[in-house]
Amino acid sequence: MVQVLMYCTAACPYCQAADRLLARKGVKDVERVRVDLEPGRRAEMKQQSGRWTVPQIWIDGRHIGGSDELHGLEQSGELDQLLAKAK
Repeated sequence: MVQVLMYCTAACPYCQAADRLLARKGVKDVERVRVDLEPGRRAEMKQQSGRWTVPQIWIDGRHIGGSDELHGLEQSGELDQLLAKAK
């Protein structure tokens, strides 16, 4: 099964959009790190991704980026390929 890690906040519309896209793609288990509940984890996210903004998404250890990048992968057809490889 594909492993997805997403640093996010509860109120972020981009996080919610990324969640909806992943759900439509059949990704059932997303490990969410809520940086609004654990502010210290934002520094961890920054160190790993080089970015402060949420969401930051990894698929099977590969940093995808944020919601825009995830949706870009969907538009190009690469997201299906990436998820298929991970399975």
